[in-house]
Order: sequence, then structure tokens, then C-alpha cells
Amino acid sequence: MKTIYFDNAATTPVRKEVLNEIMPYFSDIFANASSVYDIASQSRKAIEKAREQVAKAIGAQKDEIYFTAGGSESDNWAIKGTADALSKKGKHIITTQIEHHAVLHTCEFLEKHGWDITYLPVDEYGLISLDDLKNAIRPDTVLISVMFANNEIGTIEPIAEIGKIAREHGIYFHTDAVQAAGHVKIDVKEMNIDMLSISGHKLGAPKGIGALYVRKGITISNLIHGGRQEKGKRAGTENTAGIVGLGKAIELAVEEIDETNSYLTMLRERVIKGITENIDFCRLNGHREKRLPGNVNISFEFIEGESLLLLLNSKGICASSGSACTSGSLDPSHVLLAIGLEHEKAHGSLRITLSKENTVEEVDYLIKELIPIVKRLREMSPLYEDYLNGEKAV
Repeated sequence: MKTIYFDNAATTPVRKEVLNEIMPYFSDIFANASSVYDIASQSRKAIEKAREQVAKAIGAQKDEIYFTAGGSESDNWAIKGTADALSKKGKHIITTQIEHHAVLHTCEFLEKHGWDITYLPVDEYGLISLDDLKNAIRPDTVLISVMFANNEIGTIEPIAEIGKIAREHGIYFHTDAVQAAGHVKIDVKEMNIDMLSISGHKLGAPKGIGALYVRKGITISNLIHGGRQEKGKRAGTENTAGIVGLGKAIELAVEEIDETNSYLTMLRERVIKGITENIDFCRLNGHREKRLPGNVNISFEFIEGESLLLLLNSKGICASSGSACTSGSLDPSHVLLAIGLEHEKAHGSLRITLSKENTVEEVDYLIKELIPIVKRLREMSPLYEDYLNGEKAV
């Protein structure tokens, strides 16, 4: 049975072009980039080329890009680094209720160490209110951290407007762009972004590589101490192969972004139409238009998301019910609760995240198999039975 992969927000396969680019750095070009001999210069040159590729992809300068081990490290560094550097100026941070746990748990850590965190609510579509943001700003606010696009429901926040507000108030602005980089157009200068997190494995690069953009003039403390790599800002021997992979992957993604997004939007709309027109008691989560091109998140009443995923898996379909980082949790998605879903409805969510490798035939197969699966699960559900009995009584 063919496996159909619809979980690209969790991770993506390494692109063949990227794999070909990085293979020499596992064997032939193996030298430590920090060494002084001639063969080490090949590693250094490859790293600097990748730095230029990442910078160009987001409208930054080469020396504003620092390589990390992934999105979680980048988020931690941006937030903790700002907190340490600016603690004498103020100890208040503004974020949102729907951030990735790499941001939320970092903020919770800071709360235990005397910081005050404001968690902005969102509306039913997952959008923050700019008025709420303005009202939350205090004299001691030193950082605003709002994700570019939500990893579960795909909603894209008004990043340029948030950046403008932050800049007007002299507050650092960080955005977790792990789901957005390479998938939507980003210009850190135009959007007044001070720090931006990237993860390689979300866009066709290997796992274990990421980047943090830090605008020139921004001072944050180091998160990892040791050697003098990354201009003394991030210690640890450079992951040359991973860095090369990230550079190549984000370059390809940006080159193809218009064509890819047009295709993904077509597939996305086909999924949404096919599900909502054929299955009752379901709702699309996230903003209808302001969403990632390849994201579909739908909640089904009267069923459990875990059972839905297991039955889809039996048909060769890989999907998720939320963030991959919390897939082992029995708790409903904090994102779906934040947009107003009841616990029962939040438990019955399905996230489909598409790539350009997916086909119309695969989408149609998903819809074909999903309809009887939902019907079967509802027939087994006491909640659905109670609903039918109540309806009949009326």
C-alpha cells in the first residue's frame, strides 16, 4: 500500500537537490571550519555561502544570520537572550496564547525567574488584535514575540503592523517564522522584524539545523557558551552539512514560491471543499484567506482525533491532529482552545499540511477514505448517539 504524506508542518523530506549539495560535507569536505589549514577553508566558504542564501531569502544582511540547531534553539535564544540583555530596562514580555511551545515554555521559564508575561488572546480565526497589543505595552516592555504563521491552524498574523508598533515604542520584535520561512514572502526590513527564527527541516533541509536573524544594532546575550563560532555569539562546531542544506533549501523554496503556493492553494481548496461538502458537523479552523497555502485544519464533532489518525494510517495516509511536538499529549490543542473550541471539538481535529509533491489524486483519495472513517467513528460514539437521541426527541 502506498504511503501518502500529509504532515509537512511536522517535518519534510530532504529535497534531492539539497541532499546532493550536502553529501560531500559528510566525507570529502569534512574539515572543521574553525581550523587554519587550507582544507578547512572549503568548509568556511560553504558556510558563508549558505549565510548569504538565508539572508537573501528574508531580505537580511549576511552578517545578521546566525546558525543554530533548529527553531526551538532560535526561539529560546531570541527570548532568553533579550531577557538577559535588557533585564535592567524592564522585565515584561508580550506574546500570544497560540505560540509554539518553544516560545510558551521559554516564557513560562522566565516567569519563574521574576518576569511578567502578557499572553495576548486571539479571535476565532487565530488573529491577535492590534489594539490589544497596543494596550498591553508598558514602560517596562522589552520584547514582543508573535509567531509569523501558526503551526496548527495556519493563520498568518499581521506581522508588518506588529513590527511597526514595536519599532514606534522602541521594543524588540521577534517572530517565530518556522512555518513561514520559505513558504510565504518575508522581508525583515520592510516588516520591522528585529529577530526571526528558522528551522531547516520544515522546508526540505535536514533536521538539526536552524537560524536566527538578529538585526544589526540589536544586542542579545549568548544562549550557548564555549568556542568563538558564529562571531562569538553561538558556540559549537559548525554543522557544515546541515548549514549547506539549509542554504540550498531556502534558496530553492524562495525561487519557486509563487508557483508552489499557487499549486498548494489549489490543493488546499480541494481538500476543504471535499471535506466540508461531504461531512456534516465539521468546521475549518484558522482564517479562511490569511493562512498558509498548504494548511488545512478541520475539527469533527463527536469523534476523537487519535482514532481518526489511526484509521487514516491504516489506509496509508499520514496526517496529524496538531503540533508534532505535542503529539503524545492527551490534552486538547492549546491553539484550538484559544480560538474558542470546546474540549470535545478540539479533540476531534485533523491537520493536513501539503507539499508540492502531493497530487490531486492523493487529495481525492484522502477525501474518499475520510468520509466512511468519520461515519464509522461517529457510529461508535456515545456523544453522537446522545445527539441523535436528543434530535429525535425534539
